[in-house]
Amino acid sequence: QVQLVESGGGLVQAGGSLRLSCVASGHTFNIYFMGWFLQAPGKEREFVSGISWNANTTYYSDSAKGRFTISRDNAKNTVYLQMTSLRPEDTAVYYCAERSRGSSGYGFWGQGTQVTVSS
Repeated sequence: QVQLVESGGGLVQAGGSLRLSCVASGHTFNIYFMGWFLQAPGKEREFVSGISWNANTTYYSDSAKGRFTISRDNAKNTVYLQMTSLRPEDTAVYYCAERSRGSSGYGFWGQGTQVTVSS
């Protein structure tokens, strides 16, 4: 099993920045890919960004591209999401999720961290 704990959310004005962190513990040797998702009130969870654990491969949603940067620190078992030029529509709970080697989907999720962007 992998446990994930997010932090770094908060209240920020439009145009501001936040950096989210996700610390993984447990069977981290089996991590293949990490993703960030958001869920706004009344809406489905959607993909924001993802990064391979042992390669330099990153993915972004169209909304995140050019504003958000995902990175990782394998020594700290941590994935970051640097968010800049934040917009009110970015307001949501942000979750990190893990996909293990050999798995087709995300098996473990964090509890989420709230990001609120005021206009």
